[in-house]
Parts: sequence; C-alpha cells; structure tokens
Amino acid sequence: GSILFMPVTLPNASITEVNRIMQAQDQLLRTVPEVAHVLGKAGKAETATDNAPVSMIETIILLKPRNQWREGITKNDLIQEMDQLLQIPGVRNGWTQPIINRINMLATGVRTDIGLKIFGPDLDTLEHYAIEAERLLKTVNGASDVVAERMQKGYYLDIRLKKDVASQYGLDVRDLQMMIETAIGGQNIGTFYDGRKRFPLRVRLMSDYRNNPDALEELIIPVRYSGAPMNDGMPSSVSGQAKMTPGNSMESPRFRLSAPVNEKENGMMFVPLSIIADISVSEGPPMISSENGMLRSLVYMNARGRDLGSVVEDAREIIRERLALPVGYSAAWTGQYEQKIRAQRTIMMIMPVVFLIIFFLLYVTLKDIRETLIVMLSVPFALTGGMFMIYALGYHFSVAVWVGFIALYGIAVETGVVMVIYLHEALDKRIREAQSGRVDPLSETDIMNAALEGSLLRLRPKLMTVATSMIALIPVMWATGTGADVMKPLTAPMIGGLLTSAAHVLIITPVLFVMMKERALKINQLRLSGMAPWMTHE
Repeated sequence: GSILFMPVTLPNASITEVNRIMQAQDQLLRTVPEVAHVLGKAGKAETATDNAPVSMIETIILLKPRNQWREGITKNDLIQEMDQLLQIPGVRNGWTQPIINRINMLATGVRTDIGLKIFGPDLDTLEHYAIEAERLLKTVNGASDVVAERMQKGYYLDIRLKKDVASQYGLDVRDLQMMIETAIGGQNIGTFYDGRKRFPLRVRLMSDYRNNPDALEELIIPVRYSGAPMNDGMPSSVSGQAKMTPGNSMESPRFRLSAPVNEKENGMMFVPLSIIADISVSEGPPMISSENGMLRSLVYMNARGRDLGSVVEDAREIIRERLALPVGYSAAWTGQYEQKIRAQRTIMMIMPVVFLIIFFLLYVTLKDIRETLIVMLSVPFALTGGMFMIYALGYHFSVAVWVGFIALYGIAVETGVVMVIYLHEALDKRIREAQSGRVDPLSETDIMNAALEGSLLRLRPKLMTVATSMIALIPVMWATGTGADVMKPLTAPMIGGLLTSAAHVLIITPVLFVMMKERALKINQLRLSGMAPWMTHE
C-alpha cells in the first residue's frame, strides 16, 4: 500500500531549490488517482544515523485501497506512470519500498536493490568512472533508476578573514566568527511554548541580506575605537551603514570613515565585512564516502522486469568488459545482490540435505531402495508443475519461491507414500492368499488387479487432498494486504506442483509399481512388503 520515491538532484542545488522541486513533485504525485497521501523529506533527519545529503529527497506515497484503483492497473504500472510524470531536468528518479529501503541501507549501505562500489584514492577520478559506469549500466536490459553518485561540484561559501586587517581594528577572530554565524545561520535566543509544543526563537538576517555573496559583503561589523569597549555582539539598532573608502582613518592608515559616527552614544563605527574578509564561492564534494580506508563512489540501480540475478550477471559482464579502471582502483557489487548470493549458497546446501532427509525417511518406511526411488520421482514431477506456474505468473526465483518448492516436495512425497502403501496392501493380501493355498499362484494379471484395486482406493483420498490444498492456497493468490508480495511467490509453486504431482501419483506410480512387481515375479523374488504391519493395516 505504499511506495518510496527517492529522487536525487545535482549536488550544487541549494536547499531552497531542493524544497521547491520536492513541493512540485508532491503536487504532481497527488494528481495520480490512486495516490491517497504524499509526504516528502529533503536531506537528513535530525539523527546521527541519517547521512543523507541535501540533494537526496525521500517521499513516501500512500496508495488508496486496490478496489479504488483504475481497472486493470497494477503497481508497476503506477510506478511507470509516476516516473514519466516526474521527469524533471537535473533530477534522477528512484523507486523502492519504505521497509526494504531501510534494510538495504543498514545492511549494505545502498538505497537500491543493486549497487556498484568503485574504490580509489582520488574523488575526481572516482566520479568520472562512476558516471561512465552509469552510462554503461543504462544499456542493461532490466536495469532501471540508474544513477551515479556525484561526488564533486558542490558549492561552498568561503569567508576567509584578513587577520592583519582585523587586528588593526582591534577585532577578535572568535567574535567575528560568532557574528558571521549568527547573521547567516542564526542563533536561538529563546523558546516559545504552545501547550506541550516547543518552538525555538531564532534570530538571523533576512534572506535578502544573506542569499548571495554580494549581500554578505555589505554585512556591517561593529568596531570599537577611541578606547570605547565593544558591545557583546551586534548593536540592537543601527541608524545607518558607514561607507569605508581608502584613505586615512583614526584606526587604519588605509581606510577612513566617510560617514559621521555618534561617538558619545556607543563609541563604535561600522565597517562592511568585505573590508575584513574575502568572500567567495568554491566547489567541493558535498559528501565524502569511504569504506575500509578507501574513498568510495556508488552507482545505484534497481532491477525491474527481470529477475535480480540475471540483471546483475549482465551488468557484471558489461562492466568487466567495457569499464577499464586504472591501477589503484577497484569495483565491487553490493545491495540485495549480496544477500542473493548468500541465500543462493544457503539454498544450495539446504536442498541436498532436504532430499537426503526425505530419501532416508522413505527408506525407513518402505524398506526398499527401488520403491523409495519410485516415490522420489514425484519430486521432479512436482518441480515441473511449480516451474510452469512460476513462468505463467511471471514471478522470478527468490527465497520465497524456493521455500514453496521445499514445502511442495514434502507434500508430493507424502501423497506418493500413501499411494505405495495402498498398492502394497492390495498386493500383500493376494500374496498371503497364494501362500496359504486358498488361490492359485500369483500371475501378472493378479498384480495388475491388485494395483488397480489399490489405485482406486487411493483415488478419492488423493483428489480430496489436492482439492483441500488448492482451496486453502488459491485465495492467497488474490491477496493484496501486508505480506502478499512474499506469500504469492511462496504459494505459486505449491499450486502448480500439486496438480502435476497428483497426475504422477495417480497414473505413473501404479504403472511403475506394476512393472517392478512383474519383474520380481519373473525372477521369483516377489515378496511381502517390508513396511511395518500397521502401515498395511495388518
């Protein structure tokens, strides 16, 4: 029911411009009929754990219930529609989910499904190769929201004090820095209380006087003279700004006061900041990222329309072939791909263990290797149905899908065991009658009739098992609430596998059983089953 929209602006965008872009985006998002609420945040939160730069926006989009959506539209359709709606120059869009985004950032340090880390000693070189990797990754089928981390071109306001001039005016560097900080950044002078709410009262210059370097150059600085003490901070009121021009002055041979000052009133004169400091705008990195002692640049990317593994494999190949990093630089993949590799390794260990446990339990039950293998054949049949269902629904392989397959294998083997038990019960009954002399020795026809009898006895229970399982699982495929995105891939292979495994157990298993017992009859090795008596109702 929610989407996290994470656009990134250029690093030289100001806070005012980022806020304007965010408000424009929120207004556009509200025009989509399926959107209920929109809430955006620019930059970092007031916490040390949030290292988001000002250029990053996080907008949470809450959607209306699905019964209020336009007919036939899906969540992916909504994301594509909103992405086209929000094509703003200088802004790169990114789409994810709120919870998985937090998990990704905590576990891997990237906010998207896939991330390419480039390590090296120089920020300019890292940015160059990150932008080149961005260009290459955009050509990968299934890659979306590709954006390289811009590490340079951030703007900084540099105010470099002229210590020699400040000393001539008797100014202390610490006092000057406090004045500049208060004028530009502001200073809290109190707190306003409204019930339980608290609002700090902050004093600073109006935006017209601090928005650009030219305005800051005219910032007036109080200067004491004639032995008059300097007030703490700026005076509360200034009747006018004194204009300083080159010439003679009582304070400096290079400057003179061209406007009269009421010396008796405050014993001060006022000089512009440009006299005492050099003000300029310089470029630099908006944020420096490092990992394991190396500078790092990131290229963010999501997978859409294809499975994560296939996208990463294609991306790895194109980066390996076409991105030639210089000596001292290296690249590594991160994001959910790391988790996929770990999950893949775990599954590759778990799946053989699962099959061995199933095989061992079957052998303990059936006491015959060949019959155990026959029952195990239900596993590939179930796998076939599950694969067809996954393909038909357009799901990608994930941990949830493999968990569904593991559960499917258990159900398929269970029903196969029950079928073999019914077949053995019918055949053992005829073997005992033949051993007691009540009937003629067994023939191939007797084996066929026993298999037919056991299969018919198992037909209704098997169909009931499949039907009840399907009735329980199918509603999950229409679920839209919390957790549905995980439960659907888990349920899909079970539904498809139940159908094919049912056909195998009802048709293939009796045929294989008859073939195996007829061969045993020909070589005079037809015996009673080795299963426990309670399993064959004896």
